[in-house]
Amino acid sequence: MKPYFSIIVPVYNRIDEVIDLLESLTFQTDNDFEIILVEDGSTEPCKEAAEKYAGKLNLQYHYKSNEGRSIARNYGILRANGEYFVFVDSDCVLPADYIAQLKIALKENYSDCFGGPDAANDSFTDIQKAINYSMTSFLTTGGIRGGKVQLEKFVPRTFNMGFSREVYNKVGGFREMFSEDIDMSTRIRLAGFGIKLFRDVKVFHKRRVDLKKFWRQVHVFGMSRITLKLIYPDSMKLVHTLPALFVVFSALMILGMIWRWWTILPLAFYLLCVWLVGIVCTKSFKIGSIGVVTSIIQLVGYGTGFIKSYVWKILLGHGRDEAQEIEMRRGK
Repeated sequence: MKPYFSIIVPVYNRIDEVIDLLESLTFQTDNDFEIILVEDGSTEPCKEAAEKYAGKLNLQYHYKSNEGRSIARNYGILRANGEYFVFVDSDCVLPADYIAQLKIALKENYSDCFGGPDAANDSFTDIQKAINYSMTSFLTTGGIRGGKVQLEKFVPRTFNMGFSREVYNKVGGFREMFSEDIDMSTRIRLAGFGIKLFRDVKVFHKRRVDLKKFWRQVHVFGMSRITLKLIYPDSMKLVHTLPALFVVFSALMILGMIWRWWTILPLAFYLLCVWLVGIVCTKSFKIGSIGVVTSIIQLVGYGTGFIKSYVWKILLGHGRDEAQEIEMRRGK
C-alpha cells in the first residue's frame, strides 16, 4: 500500500543530523509516510547511517552529484510514491505526533500547500536556542516565519513545508535560486492554490551552530529578497526593509555619539528589549543574553546583504546573476 505522505530531505554532509532526524521518525505515532533522503554530492555520505534505519522505516536513499537543494528536492519528488510531498531540512527533528497532527490539520482544513513553524527543544545547545529565539521573535522580524505575530502574508519555508501532487503537476518543482521556498509559494498562489499555516505541525530546527555560518545564511537571505523583487516586483513589503533600516540608523546613531552621546539611547533601548524578551521567552538569562548577539548578527547580516544586493542589482542595474546564485548554493 502506497503511503500518503512522502517526506523529502536534501542532505549535504549532515551525518549526525540525519541520524537524529531518522531516529525521531521511528517514534511517529502514525506511519503513513515514506522518507526519501537525497544525498546531494556529500563528501561525507550518510548512506551507512541510513541503511541502519532501512528496517525501521519506509526509506529510500539516493546519491547524486552536487547541484543544490532545489534540484535535490525535485529529484526526490520524481521518486516519491505519496500523494502529498513534505519537505524538512536535514537538521530538523520531528515530534512524535508530526504526521498525526498533519493528518488532522488536512482533514479539518485541507490545503494543497501548508507550512508549519519551527522551534527549539531541550536537547539543543544554548547557541542553537539563541538563534532560534532571534529567528522567531517579532522584535527581529522573525514573526514572519510562522510565529504568532504575523508581519506579512504567511509564506511556508522548506524546513517545514508541503504540497500535493496536484500542485506539482500544475506548478512544477523548485527552482535553484535564492529563497526558492518563497518563489515556490508565490508560484503556487499565482496558480490559484491556497496556502495555510498549520501551527500545531511544528518541527524542532537545530539551525546553524556556528555564528559565522549563521551570518552567511542571513546575509544570503537579505540578498535573496532583492532577487525576489526583480522576479516579483510587487513582493517587496515594508517589513523586508526593516533590517536594512536597522543597519543604516544604527550606524548613524553610533556616529552621532561623537557629538551627542545620547543619540545611542534608542539603539540601547531596543537591544534592552531584545534581551529582556529573550530572557522571558527562553526562560534563561544566558540564552537571552546570547540572543542579543544572534539578533544583531541576524539584523546586520540580513540588512547588509539587502543593501549590497539592492545597490548592485537595482541601483547599478546589473540585475540577477543566476549562475552565481546556483554556485553559492552548491555544497550547502
